[in-house]
Amino acid sequence: MSENLETVEVPCSILRGGTSRGVFFSASDLPTERDSIGKILTNILGSPDARQINGLGGATPQTSKVAIISKSQHPEADVDYLFAQVDITSDLVDWGGNCGNISSAVGPYAINKGLVKANSDGSVTTVRINNVNTGKIIDAQVPVFGSRAAIGGDTYIAGFTLPGARIELDFKSPTGAITGKTLPTGNLKDRVILKDGREIEISVVDAANPTVFVKASSIGMTGLELPVEIEASPQILAVVEEIRSQVAVWLGLTERAELASSETPGLPKIGLMSAATDYQTSDSKTILKSQVDLVVRMFSIRTPHKACQITAGICTSVASLLPGTVVSDLMELKASSDGRTAVRLGHPSGIMETVVHHAPGDATEILKVSVVRTARAIMDGVVHVPVELFKDTTR
Repeated sequence: MSENLETVEVPCSILRGGTSRGVFFSASDLPTERDSIGKILTNILGSPDARQINGLGGATPQTSKVAIISKSQHPEADVDYLFAQVDITSDLVDWGGNCGNISSAVGPYAINKGLVKANSDGSVTTVRINNVNTGKIIDAQVPVFGSRAAIGGDTYIAGFTLPGARIELDFKSPTGAITGKTLPTGNLKDRVILKDGREIEISVVDAANPTVFVKASSIGMTGLELPVEIEASPQILAVVEEIRSQVAVWLGLTERAELASSETPGLPKIGLMSAATDYQTSDSKTILKSQVDLVVRMFSIRTPHKACQITAGICTSVASLLPGTVVSDLMELKASSDGRTAVRLGHPSGIMETVVHHAPGDATEILKVSVVRTARAIMDGVVHVPVELFKDTTR
């Protein structure tokens, strides 16, 4: 790594993973202390600034993400992957959970950087990923071309308009990712009391990331509202964040609800659930009731997600197989007797399908959840970081 009197040149790559985009680093090019890393990342992404015009962020939660990669010592993994969500309008960096979409780009990055050797015959190459945030293993099946991950293909995913290389992800043993329990509160349902006195029924499930599930109708919504409509309603945004903040205290992620937005904006996730029905996507396509098992509206860093996070999709799918949750109450889905249950989630950009692998005859024993994504390596280069941010740090 070279440096001059003013800046340090930090090698980095930009990759799209699913419906997100992130800046990828080798762990050896950054300090070891997370506080020091966080200051560097906010500088690189251009935060705090709503436009992130002075950095590599894209001014949305889906494009203000970071992955830090290294060789793994884990017996079941090839690489370690540490995820960071960089807040846009503050200097907060959230290390709490994982991003499933960014996970889909970890395999391509590892292959391109020589951390995992591509199969010489050009066949799909398996990359075993240890997500440091959650301690969970993800197996990625990555198509290759020569010695690099393929960037072209014919697979489409909802929320991204172009076809890409098909990457199959298996999130192994995803339950209890952050709290150690599938049901962190010990209950299939709980109730939160809002400041205005309303009592709202919710379910809290931890799979891939802890997520709060709310029936959309319980807060006066149809559940078919598009992100632009939700963004235009400060009342809805305030209620959603009030519910999420109370649960953050229950989970021990913050001491007081009023601190949740600043201390743990990314966890728990929260989503509004509705029964399957016909609806219109953000680009005016019609999704039929017969095509989905549930309609979801997820949130990411206090804003409605344009599609659905992979980790939220995984958690929703797991919750759907737990009789008595808010999610399962809205669905007619029955667990498959062969231990492979497909779940179709309708979101603002289309449909996400997951396959929940569970013990035959016991859908509560989750072995893994599979999902298909696409990814693309966009750029390799260096980013210039003020040298003072590297002073008194360990690399």
